[in-house]
Amino acid sequence: MQVALITAAALALYLGFRLLPIGTNLNHMDFRVTGGNAIEFCDPANPQFIPVIAVRSPVSMTLTLETPARAGQPSRVTVRLATSTGKPLAPPDLRIEHTRRLHLLVVDPSLDDYQHLHPEPGQRPGDWVFTFTPRFGGEYRVFADFVPVATGRGLYAGTDFTVEGPLHAAETARPSPSTVERDGVRFRLNVGEGVLRAGVAADLVFSLDRTDGGEVALEPVMDAYAHLVAFDSGRGGFAHLHPMDAGLAQPPDRRQPTLRFKVTIPDPGAYVIWAQVGLGGRDVFVPFWVDVQA
Repeated sequence: MQVALITAAALALYLGFRLLPIGTNLNHMDFRVTGGNAIEFCDPANPQFIPVIAVRSPVSMTLTLETPARAGQPSRVTVRLATSTGKPLAPPDLRIEHTRRLHLLVVDPSLDDYQHLHPEPGQRPGDWVFTFTPRFGGEYRVFADFVPVATGRGLYAGTDFTVEGPLHAAETARPSPSTVERDGVRFRLNVGEGVLRAGVAADLVFSLDRTDGGEVALEPVMDAYAHLVAFDSGRGGFAHLHPMDAGLAQPPDRRQPTLRFKVTIPDPGAYVIWAQVGLGGRDVFVPFWVDVQA
C-alpha cells in the first residue's frame, strides 16, 4: 500500500511539472520535417559540423535590409525565424545558450570576413534585429544557431543576402599556418594527431602567448575562454565548437592559456577555423586554414 501511494505521488508530481508553463506555445511536433534529407537535432554540449545548406531545416529564416548593404557601411538587418507551419520563434521559444538566445554566424564568399552576431528581438514575434558592417562585397551567408525550448536540442538555419561593393579576391592557394601573430600575441591551433581526416574525430589544441613573455589575460566570451567556428570552402555548413576544458571556474594559465576542442568533419577539402577570444576588453577573431584529408 505504501509503495502504491509513493508511486502515485511521484506520478502526480511528474505530471504537475509537465503541465507547468515554460513560456513557449511551441512543442516538439512543431520542429518535425516530413520526408528524408532533413536536418537533425544536435546536442549543444557536443557540436559537430552541420551541413546546413544540403539539408532541410524545420525552421525557415528570411532576411530583410532597411537599406541596401554596402561594403564598409553599417547595415540594419532583420531576420525572421518561423517553423515550417509558419509559427514565429520569439524570445520565449529559444533557450539561452552561451549567454544568448540566438547566434548568427555571418561570412562572405572568401571566408575572410567572419562575424559572430547576436540580434535583439524585433517588434513582431519572430523578428530579430542586428546591425553589422560588411568588409567586402558579394553574396554573404548567414547561419543561425539556436536551441528551441520545446526540444532542448540544437537547430540551425541559413540564408543569403547581397552586399554591394568589390569582391574580396581570395587566395588560390591557402597556407595552413598553425601560428598567427597579431599585436604581440601568438595564436596557435594544432591537431592532436597532426592531420585532420574526414569522418574521424580529431582533437584540436588552441593556445596563446605573448611575444614579450608577459601574461595574456584571456577574458571570457559567451561563457567560455574561446570559441572555434569551422567553415568549409563552399560554405555548405559550419561547426561551432566550445572548449572541453573546465569552465570559467578554473581559468587557464595566464601566460600560455591552452584549450582543447574536439571535432568530426565529414568531408575532405579546405576549411577555415576561426578562433574567437576576449583580449583587452574586445573580441579578437583569428583564422586558421586547414586541409582535411580523405
